[in-house]
Amino acid sequence: MDARQMKIEAARAALTYVGSGTRLGIGTGSTAEEFVRLLAEKVAAGLAIEGVATSERTARLCVELGVPMKSLDELPELDLTIDGADEVDGALRLIKGGGGALLREKIVAASSARMIVIADESKVVETLGAFALPIEVNPFGLVSTRILIEKAASRLGLSGALNLRRSGDRNFMTDGGHFIIDASFGRIPDAEALSIELHSIPGVVEHGLFINMATLAIIAGPAGAHTLQANNT
Repeated sequence: MDARQMKIEAARAALTYVGSGTRLGIGTGSTAEEFVRLLAEKVAAGLAIEGVATSERTARLCVELGVPMKSLDELPELDLTIDGADEVDGALRLIKGGGGALLREKIVAASSARMIVIADESKVVETLGAFALPIEVNPFGLVSTRILIEKAASRLGLSGALNLRRSGDRNFMTDGGHFIIDASFGRIPDAEALSIELHSIPGVVEHGLFINMATLAIIAGPAGAHTLQANNT
């Protein structure tokens, strides 16, 4: 089973949690896109759901495949969000934002009664941080914000490159009009403390640490998909 097949298996297992009438948050990224394709097949076969996308990219794919969509303002309270992750640890803490949609992903997840993460087994880690942490920042005062992030990290004993994400010959811009700094800390022993520090910086719009948000992870490996619950690696 290759990496794409594992993503498909995780997505297929997540679909069993989606029933008719579900108000569904739909994630962003390669695994979430496999979920959208499978969801569209179920919708075509009669599954009645209303979806809220976490990015313009996901919204376009849903519309193209015939998945019924609403805005979050039209559907402000959701039953379930299904989304991927760049890393997940044993407490179901996540790093997200590799696809550049972390702010909308977090808003949609917070509006949901449950969040299920779908991923292949390579995303499961003992300690978060090997994947560079995306930090969404306001373009205004970018240099100042970057310095403050560096100082906050240093107070927690963290160091590493803080790279402004690029897209071709320009800075990557999120759907909300912000930039992303990818922080290569390598290891984040205290994700909660780092979250508090980053949220204290005015120029930081949001960060990719998702803490106490996921209720279940569906992890796919060569032998198939299994569920992961907090502190049950």
